[in-house]
Amino acid sequence: MSIKSFFARSYANGVHRNISKWSMEASRSQEFLFHELINQAKHTIFGKEHGFGGIKSHEEFVRRVPIRDYEALAPYIEKVKAGERDVLWPGKPAYFAKSSGTTSGVKYIPLTKESIPNHIDSARNAILLYIYEKNSSAFVDGKMIFLSGSPVLENVSGIHTGRLSGIVNHHVPKYLKGNQLPSFTTNCIEDWEQKVDAIVEETYNQNMTLISGIPPWIQMYFEKLLRKTGKKTIKEVFPNFNLLIYGGVNFEPYRLQLFSTIGAEIDSIETYPASEGFIAYQDSQKEKGLLLNVDSGIFFEFIPATEALNNNPTRLTIKDIELDVNYALVINSNAGLWGYLIGDTVKFVSKNPYRILVTGRIKHFISAFGEHVIAEEVETALMELCNEEKISVIEFTVAPQVNPKQGLPYHEWLIEFSETPTDIISFRNKLDELMQEKNIYYRDLINGNILNPLHITSLPKESFRNYMKSIGKLGGQNKVPRLTNDRNLADAILSL
Repeated sequence: MSIKSFFARSYANGVHRNISKWSMEASRSQEFLFHELINQAKHTIFGKEHGFGGIKSHEEFVRRVPIRDYEALAPYIEKVKAGERDVLWPGKPAYFAKSSGTTSGVKYIPLTKESIPNHIDSARNAILLYIYEKNSSAFVDGKMIFLSGSPVLENVSGIHTGRLSGIVNHHVPKYLKGNQLPSFTTNCIEDWEQKVDAIVEETYNQNMTLISGIPPWIQMYFEKLLRKTGKKTIKEVFPNFNLLIYGGVNFEPYRLQLFSTIGAEIDSIETYPASEGFIAYQDSQKEKGLLLNVDSGIFFEFIPATEALNNNPTRLTIKDIELDVNYALVINSNAGLWGYLIGDTVKFVSKNPYRILVTGRIKHFISAFGEHVIAEEVETALMELCNEEKISVIEFTVAPQVNPKQGLPYHEWLIEFSETPTDIISFRNKLDELMQEKNIYYRDLINGNILNPLHITSLPKESFRNYMKSIGKLGGQNKVPRLTNDRNLADAILSL
């Protein structure tokens, strides 16, 4: 055992003790954090306008601070971008994390010196909890790939600005710098395909033990790696590769294809990072769900998903949530985000400690006829069928076809298969049956002859990559929406 591996285990033991303590006292941690955040921000422009000095309870906070999405918060962000201080949080942010909004264009999410540990420590803790549970840390002696956006930052009114993953790249601990790949120069390449090619050249002959990134782009790297080496599986290229870290999308639709390419089922850690905050991470290989990060600068609120777009929705704290109910996630943080509707939906699978599953996006659904099909339903249905049929999917999206040339409307599934099912009609019928089981409203529309069963359009290889490339969103943290309530995305993909 190396010195680095030895100290990693010792460090993991201490982190486990600390996390075990606060995770089992989540309500108390959140209550303390709520008052701390309010007190720290009461002299900011936002705090004065919303009477933070008089807020003594969550109920009072709800009365004074409305729910906001990025567009509603943008006037305050513009003040910060113009150079004003003490707007949303004391002083000025250390960074702006740029991310793409669906209606707002580029979003500028503040990161403060107080909020940066949330992003850095949470990623670290996920790995350390894995080391503690497995009592194994040999992988820390090998090379580790972190597929990320460019670390090159621009200057906005004296605030360093760039992609979150690029910002985090500047905070990789010194003890990992020697193990980290790709190199800084390669990470700075903007064109994703060129970047992956360069990563392949830097890594194909290394002792790779850990790889981290979004599943579709990890798959892209794997495919290029196999073409470079002439090997059949990633395990042949990297015999000591034993840990995969991923986030940003539901892993299950990609699992079969990825592990088939790897050549073995290896351990994996799921994380839930966002520009707005590191929300949760997998703390155990044995338990379902992600541990909610209740002691890391974010005070959470939860809105029943059915009320997410209401003017005055119910706002619950962690002590009020119920299991297996979909909630829209709201955050209040030491980055200066208040009543911020992050756009994701989650459900709790455990209260002791609090663990969640990410179930979709508020605006990503199909309800052209009142069916309100959500991402969790389509992903789970396709995953179950693919596992049963031993078929892997590269990527997919679903859209309504409201005005077909003939017959009733239907949901169109655009699927890029690794290998197309031999009997696509049977596959379609089974998938539709699963969807009817998961969504009773969809079933009623089928039985009532309002909708036809779903249609599957099998797309050629590279279709989704070519589409993402055509809109300048190939790679990084960009991903294809699972569901849209219109034809814009589907028609754009079909037109290529």
